[in-house]
Amino acid sequence: MKRRPEASLTLRVRTATEECLLQVVPGTSVRDVLDTTKIRVRAACGGNGSCGACVVTWISGDVNAQTTAEYQRLQPAERAAGARLACQLRLQADSEIRIDDPAPPSAWTSIPANSLSAAPAGRPELQQHIYGLAVDLGTTHIRLSLWDRKQGRRIATRRGPNPQAIFGADILNRLASVIDRPERAEEVAHLARDAILHALRDILMRDVGEVRPMLAEIGEVFIVGNAAMLALLTSQGARELLDPENWAGRVNYQPKDPAAFQSKWLLPHATISLPDPVSGFIGSDLLADLVATRLIEGPPGSLLLDIGTNTEIALWDGTHLHITAVPGGPAFEGSGLRNGMAAEPGAIFRVRPNRDAWSLETIGGSPERGFCGSGLVDAVACLLASGQLKPSGRFASPTGDEGFCFDPGNPRTALHAQDIDTFQRAKAATAAAMAALLRQAGMGWNSVQRLCVCGAFGHTLDIAHAQAIGLLPPLPVEFIELAADASLAGCEMGLLHQDGLATFANMRNHIVAINLSQIWDYDDLYIDHLRLRPIQNQ
Repeated sequence: MKRRPEASLTLRVRTATEECLLQVVPGTSVRDVLDTTKIRVRAACGGNGSCGACVVTWISGDVNAQTTAEYQRLQPAERAAGARLACQLRLQADSEIRIDDPAPPSAWTSIPANSLSAAPAGRPELQQHIYGLAVDLGTTHIRLSLWDRKQGRRIATRRGPNPQAIFGADILNRLASVIDRPERAEEVAHLARDAILHALRDILMRDVGEVRPMLAEIGEVFIVGNAAMLALLTSQGARELLDPENWAGRVNYQPKDPAAFQSKWLLPHATISLPDPVSGFIGSDLLADLVATRLIEGPPGSLLLDIGTNTEIALWDGTHLHITAVPGGPAFEGSGLRNGMAAEPGAIFRVRPNRDAWSLETIGGSPERGFCGSGLVDAVACLLASGQLKPSGRFASPTGDEGFCFDPGNPRTALHAQDIDTFQRAKAATAAAMAALLRQAGMGWNSVQRLCVCGAFGHTLDIAHAQAIGLLPPLPVEFIELAADASLAGCEMGLLHQDGLATFANMRNHIVAINLSQIWDYDDLYIDHLRLRPIQNQ
């Protein structure tokens, strides 16, 4: 699951209303790069040039020669004026293009290729309904991928917001919304289901070229998520989930009427597969992480963090998986901050000191619009190192209502005292939970041989900064792996397996679930980790 940085080229993209800079891995088509952003070209094929819809204008730079598809789809005068098909265009040096007729805005973008795992083996025995959908249903975002299961080929991916957020950014508010008003349960379930189907149709329109016939060819939808998201999707288990007595026990999240539940998906030949979560507060998304990272195949002292709104943690001691979860809060995903945002164009993902100023890097090279999770970690670590932030989390000098602006000309680059406090609480809960698991297993930080960091921070997390402020333990960097989309990768493995549900069920045989509310001194551990400082070896 380790990722190595790849050399990249810069693509400047202009439209009538905006301009951005994108980093392009050589060999990647311009269309594939654009699909990971909010600026998308029109498309109705899988990127083979047959639809001729993804027209852009090449302005400058060294690019590949025009292809046969472009000679077939573009007129000589258009080609002479710089018209190219984005799916056929590949950079050989820094370049610039213009898009005169972009696709309508969409909430769905493709997941960058460097976040995806290698494809599992296919299932050549399949003879019909060979397509399948893997879905990671997160509190803040939904990630999914469409597969040709027979060939083991990933057709396309999408990432977008979970619309259930209108009922609250955190899990407890959403659960309370359906418990207080039971008639709302179907509305909340419909929001997630409709979002998944909308993303699927987006893939079929843009990457396949037909929708209705393909919907009938999907044989399975394999869904993982935290326990609350599954409860809201199936309208089953929400009330039990809020009862502390059920947090470490099994709660039934399977729909009461499976046939009625499946009929609502409007996929006539698809089985909707929902692996059972571990317990009332640990979801099947963590099982997917464990499947993807093969944690139990590693040495004793292998630790996994799935960091997000709900942070789940697993520790392998060589015999058992000690597992727990804490409410990380939305700060790790860029929410809940005055200037927080998801990891999308304009999000500050890296902060560095630059003489008497600050160097800020954003996704897509767009103007700064706010901080995503990794940018927040960088910002806090840099302020601490410069002395402008105390280990207590207080600013050394008053910042006023404007907060601390990294760019005085842009108020969207400001952090406020409340932002720091929100982050401290989330990172203290995470660090204290790791410490509690180690102690339950009779281990210390020196016993940790591997750390897989999954979830919100993607591949842009600065490990040294995360260690300096006490989010990650002080391990050698070679022990730490960033596996951003491990939940989706594990879900894909379940989808491609002949019996994915059994694979997930077998993983539960190793698990010891730990409810931190029953750890007598967890609150003391939490307080010990509130300060912004490296984690102390036990």
